[in-house]
This record gives sequence, structure tokens and C-alpha cells, in this order.
Amino acid sequence: MQSRQARWYGVITLFVIVAISYIDRINIAVLITDAGFLQHVGIERTDRVSQGLLATAFMVGYGISSVVLTPFAAALLGVRRSLLAGLTLWGVVTFLSPALDSFGLLLGSRILLGISEGPVFALAGAYIKAHFESRENGKPNSLVNMGTGLGLAIGYPLVGALLASHDWQTSFHVLGLINIVLGIPLVLAFVRMPKVMVDSRPRGVGAGAALAQVGQMVRGAMHTRHLLLVTLLTSAFLAYLWGSSNWLPSYLKEARGFSLKEMGWLASLPQYATVVAVLIGGVIIDRIPRKSVPLMFVWCSVGVGAFVWLAIATESRYLAAYSLIAANFCWGLMSPAIPSTVQHFSRAEHVASSYGVVNGVGSLVAGFMPALMGGVIANASTPKAGFLMGFGALIGTQLVVVLCGAMLWLRERHTQQPEQGAQGASAKVA
Repeated sequence: MQSRQARWYGVITLFVIVAISYIDRINIAVLITDAGFLQHVGIERTDRVSQGLLATAFMVGYGISSVVLTPFAAALLGVRRSLLAGLTLWGVVTFLSPALDSFGLLLGSRILLGISEGPVFALAGAYIKAHFESRENGKPNSLVNMGTGLGLAIGYPLVGALLASHDWQTSFHVLGLINIVLGIPLVLAFVRMPKVMVDSRPRGVGAGAALAQVGQMVRGAMHTRHLLLVTLLTSAFLAYLWGSSNWLPSYLKEARGFSLKEMGWLASLPQYATVVAVLIGGVIIDRIPRKSVPLMFVWCSVGVGAFVWLAIATESRYLAAYSLIAANFCWGLMSPAIPSTVQHFSRAEHVASSYGVVNGVGSLVAGFMPALMGGVIANASTPKAGFLMGFGALIGTQLVVVLCGAMLWLRERHTQQPEQGAQGASAKVA
């Protein structure tokens, strides 16, 4: 195992990689406000469904990759090599995207980008599981998940600035270079797995043997406790992220009347709130009893739903923006609880596959939220009403999180009661 200090360098590297990946993902969310970009790919300004499908296409590739490719990456390449391959592929795809001059080709590139980024969170989970015990995994998980908010917070104003000062093609070129120039050297320098785990990967074996190991990992993942319930919860949890982040720039500009410059920094504020909240959530997870962690899903999702309702109910555009900041803060608080829960329920050799299933299926389901919101926005009587109705759909996702969190808490409570009873009986006998 790495030294206690060195293992954190790997966590920081994973944090940076997650941030980079999220800048890539929301690039399109800003570009769909640019008439030149829409004209280049052949999308009408009023065609909200096609605009939403660009985000959905990414999530389809991402979700399938997270489930299907993650076990292969973990078994054949390992965490380090898989990260290097992913960074190279998504850097190249991003850089070359401006050369694609049709909606279909761009849609295909978004699917490929999603495929290349799919295993990232599962690989990060495997790294943390290998270097941190269950009782101390809250803070490293929170740091990695902070990359989500930071990537979005940096991405909105960065892409907006590149769009305003240069052109939409430049944003793809800059982001593609960041992946390769920044991400790859960090992985080479700081991501190390325990020697026993590296040596356990098959070397020079045939495809059949490798496939057998992958099958064993997937079967192990299927035995993870409460896998279906955690996956459903994750689907609803991520649906809020992808619905809100994809349509937030357009919502602020078209429904609330903010300028392009104002939209950039206002769209970043909810993401900074997420960054702070994720860190706080990680500290909370390490300080509360393990059985109480599912309650974070219950109370935090209630907060998310309440603040989203306030954002769409108020007439004040600034109160609406501040309410979305508060909603993202509540969402960020429960973010580290998902990987922490999956790692707690999984065996060490199965955690990458388990998280691949949870994050992959969750992302695949949540990926349809941008297109669904686009349909709601397009079919409303006015653009403003459409955006308000579209964001109202996000409240429904939080109702699902509340129910799943409550069920998870009850199941774990009933699971632990017999164990505590048995321990009490043993103490009496002794």
C-alpha cells in the first residue's frame, strides 16, 4: 500500500481528472446557446429535443461503457493504464470534434466521448478501496466527487469566455489539449496501485481466460448488497445533475433574461456550492454511524426539491438563481454517500465492477433527462414556461431519492439489529 501521504496524491490526481471530464461534458451545454455552432451542425435554435440529445448521446455511451468496459479495464489494464487510455481517447475525440459538420457525426462523437469516460468513477472507486479503509473513505470520495462541481464551475465561464473571445471551435481544441497535457502526466506521476493487485492481473493470457475473469468480477458485483436499490437511487440522483447542468445556461439566458456574460458566472455559482458541499458531506460521512449514512439521501434530497420549487415559483430572477445554488449545495452534500455506500457493500476485488454497474446504469437512465426536459421545454406555450416546467421535472427525481434512501436505511437497520443481538448474547455467555 502507498504511504499515507502518497496515496493522497493519487486522490488529488483523480479529482483533477474528474474535473477535466466534466468540463468536456458540459461544453455542449454552453455551445447550444451559440447560433454559429447550431448552424454548423444543422440544428434549429428552437429544436430543444435535438439539443438535449447531444447530452443524452454522451450519457448513453458513458452508461454502457461504465457497465460493459469497466470490468475489462479493471481485469486487463488496471486502474493506471485504463486512465491513461481514457485520457488519450477523449482528448483526441474532443480535439477533432470541430471537423464534424453534421448532427449525426457530432452525435456519434459524443457517444464515443462517453464510452472513453465511462470507467473513470469506477476506477477511482477501486483506487480508494485499495488505499483506504471503509471507516476513512468519506474524505477521499468527497475529494474525487468535488471534481464534478469544480469541473462544471470552471467549465461554464471557461467555455463562455472562449466562445466570446474566439469561436466555438476553440473550446474543443483547448479542452482536448488539457486532457492530454495535464491529465496524462499526473496519472503517470501519482496513480499507483498496491503491488498485489497489479500482479493479480492476467498477463499474456488468452481472451477466454481474460473473459472468464471479467465474468467472475461481474458475478461478484451482482452479489453486492442492495445493488438494485442503490442503482435506482443513483439514477434519480444523476438525473438531477444532467438535467440541471445541461439546461442551466439556456434557462438563465432565455427564461430569466441574463446576458451571456452574466450567464457564465451565475451558472458556475451552483457548481462552487456543490464543491463546498461535497467536502462537507465527506467529513459528515466519516463522523456519523455507518447505518445513518442513507439518511443523508433522505434529508438532502428534500432540500434539493424544496429549493428547485422555490426557483421556479419566484418571480425574482436573482432569487431563482440563488435557490438553484442552494439546491446544488444540498445535492452535493449527499454526493460522496453514493461511492462510499457502494464501497461499503462490495468486496475489494468487486468494487470497480459494482460501481461500474451502479454508475453505468444510473448514468444511462439519467442520460435521458436532458432530452426529456428538452421535449417539455419545446412543447410549452412559451419558452419561459417551458423552462420552468422542465426544471419542475427535476423535483420528481428527488422524490425517488427520498424513497430509495428511506428504504436503504430501513433495510440496513433491520440487517444490523440481528447482528447486535447476537453480539449481546455472546457477551452474556462470556
